[in-house]
Amino acid sequence: MKAVTWQGRRDMQVMEVPDPVIEQPTDVIIDVTSTGLCGSDLHLYDPLTPFMAPGDIVGHEPMGIVREVGSAVSTLEVGDRIVVPFNISCGSCWMCSRGLFSQCETTQNTDQGTGASLLGYSKLYGSVPGGQAEALRVQFADTLPIKVPHGPPDDRFLFLSDVLPTAWQAVEYADLQQGDTLVVLGAGPIGDMAGRIATSRGLRVVVVDQVPERLGRVSAYGAEVIDMSDVDDVAERVRELTDGRGADGVIDAVGMEAHGSPKAELAQKAVALLPKKLQEKAMLTVGSERLAALYSAIDSVRRGGTVSVSGVYGGAADPLPMFQLFDKQIQLRMGQANVRKWSDDILALLLKDEDVLGVETFATQHLPLEDAPEAYRSFRDKEDGMVKVVFTP
Repeated sequence: MKAVTWQGRRDMQVMEVPDPVIEQPTDVIIDVTSTGLCGSDLHLYDPLTPFMAPGDIVGHEPMGIVREVGSAVSTLEVGDRIVVPFNISCGSCWMCSRGLFSQCETTQNTDQGTGASLLGYSKLYGSVPGGQAEALRVQFADTLPIKVPHGPPDDRFLFLSDVLPTAWQAVEYADLQQGDTLVVLGAGPIGDMAGRIATSRGLRVVVVDQVPERLGRVSAYGAEVIDMSDVDDVAERVRELTDGRGADGVIDAVGMEAHGSPKAELAQKAVALLPKKLQEKAMLTVGSERLAALYSAIDSVRRGGTVSVSGVYGGAADPLPMFQLFDKQIQLRMGQANVRKWSDDILALLLKDEDVLGVETFATQHLPLEDAPEAYRSFRDKEDGMVKVVFTP
């Protein structure tokens, strides 16, 4: 089969690889019909390359049709249509029973000190083959995948794999009431969808970005916007919009890709020049992070407010403004989305006749799998109004 593989820093290639096979009686094999390109995939493209090996299959937002069923699977059969969550959870361990599916103890990577394994996301998270491929092995088939009906287009359900639950959790973690003000930093896929979810709940939403196409998308769904290129101080602008108080909650949907962190960006480039083993150690122990978005979130939120972090961070030794966090009595929540905690509620919304969150028009590009290498480059550079790419194997 064909799959998108990592071959080196900023080098993705579509290669012929062996077809997946049933390895455990609880597995199924699916023919992938759609699979997304995520902003987190760009972190593997650069800078999390020390944890990748040539030939690793990437991608963690797939859905498809069941081709083969393991002998112990009782809830799925050949021909069923499923969406596969990006984090691999057993559904029955201590963590899963408490809704912490992203910390599943069955797939936790204790050798790396990380949580549940992820599809297509480096040895830090299990080196599991990813979903940007023509076929995929799906583990824990009775509890992990989300079964969806045939009929509606893939895009109605595809984003259950990551975008929707990640954005949903970000809004949940902000813990706001109807009429409260939520600031969303970043209008990429997660920030965009978080804004849509928050608006549908009656929140006042203000989205911050500097890409005109992205700002246009969120404003079309009722959000106010702040163009970073037009203001000197985002937090000060937020206070102007909230009678000097600040936002009730702020979502950092940017993470390590934040602009405005030149020293950290230089440090990341320097780390890339080290031998691979030293790169790993540097990133895990003294890793320097682009924290401009997080600092802005802390500055923008009101006293007693909540900062909800959905953007991925990978550094381990950066300072935080602890005085400001303590003095403002800020609540800080973060983490990989616990997909299966939220998926039933989201699916109920998606099954309505009306496309409430605009998922069927959410993707900006649908491309064949063969175009993946160029799509990674274009997405990284935010070219051609590229916000969300879906590959069709």
